[in-house]
Amino acid sequence: MSASTTTEAVPTTTDAPAPQAAAAPPRPAQAPNRPELFYRDPLSCLQSTFAAVLAAHGRDPLEVLGLGWEFAHVPGDRPSEEFYYPCGAGDDLGARLAPHHEVSSRWVVPEDGGDPLAELAAAVEAGGLPVAAVDNFHLPFRPAYHDVHAAHLVVVYGVDRARGLVLVSDAMPPAFTGPIRAEDFLAAWGSANPADEQDAFFSSSRIDRRYLDIRVGGEPAPLTPDFVRQALRTGLARLTDGAAPDGGPWTGLPGLRRYAVALADQARAGDGEAVRSAYPFGWPMQAGAALHGELLRTLGVRWDVPELREAGRAVEAVAHTWTGLRVTGAHGWPEPRAAADDLERHGRKLVRRHEAAAEAVALAADVI
Repeated sequence: MSASTTTEAVPTTTDAPAPQAAAAPPRPAQAPNRPELFYRDPLSCLQSTFAAVLAAHGRDPLEVLGLGWEFAHVPGDRPSEEFYYPCGAGDDLGARLAPHHEVSSRWVVPEDGGDPLAELAAAVEAGGLPVAAVDNFHLPFRPAYHDVHAAHLVVVYGVDRARGLVLVSDAMPPAFTGPIRAEDFLAAWGSANPADEQDAFFSSSRIDRRYLDIRVGGEPAPLTPDFVRQALRTGLARLTDGAAPDGGPWTGLPGLRRYAVALADQARAGDGEAVRSAYPFGWPMQAGAALHGELLRTLGVRWDVPELREAGRAVEAVAHTWTGLRVTGAHGWPEPRAAADDLERHGRKLVRRHEAAAEAVALAADVI
């Protein structure tokens, strides 16, 4: 959505300033002392950290993250991070999570040889909220502390160099906001995150001191029926007109149908790694459906549109159905052939729920 602009008269004298390049999307005037904690059961640290940044910019996280809904699968991806999202080369993660708002993001790795906290400190001092990749094994407030390696995300909202502290915020249970020792943060931020037999899903992926730089543009504005109607129709077009080509990403309903068949076939062929990946891959798909369903149901109540409430429930049913597929993959990957029939059954049900939800959303878009 493009932000509206106002044209002002420009002096016609020779002293008029030259046109300036468009400025980068604004940041908050200053980083908040305590970022907002936004959490729902189906969400991962990916959505909760984006939500903290959105809230700092005066946005309602549910309205921004819940307006989009998609299915996308990158064949061959074997994710091992809680914050995985199926992005292709050149995709903007922020734009994928918030396709109807001015949100963008990029992964950054500080330069070698310098003070590793200097860049984070500068970003916070400039009003930013860098989102750092970390290994839970080294974070004292996580249940996995000194027990299990697992890739995770936290929001950094302060660096106290004098006292050797980093202020971090994590909405994922048990939830934490406050200071930790800089050495603990640096260990988590620079971890190799080695393979850990206690966590087959989020270990074995290097952290490499990455952080997400998230930018939010435009002005906060309430959702209107016209805006929501257009967003729903745009999302439905992407869902129904998706594709499942060889050598490219599988998207929309065609991609989902191909994924469901392929997963069961891979299980029958004994591909345990493909079955294992259903758990981390399905998480962002489940989270997206849960947020979209909650938003539609909320707006249906707010605007007294029964069809919108029903559409929300139908999309939330999609989110619940992802649980069966993901948990079957999580438990079945060591013996994939034994899990094949259950994966096929869950896959068929997931396709039916998506189809029913698409019909409900189409009806709601027509009557808003």
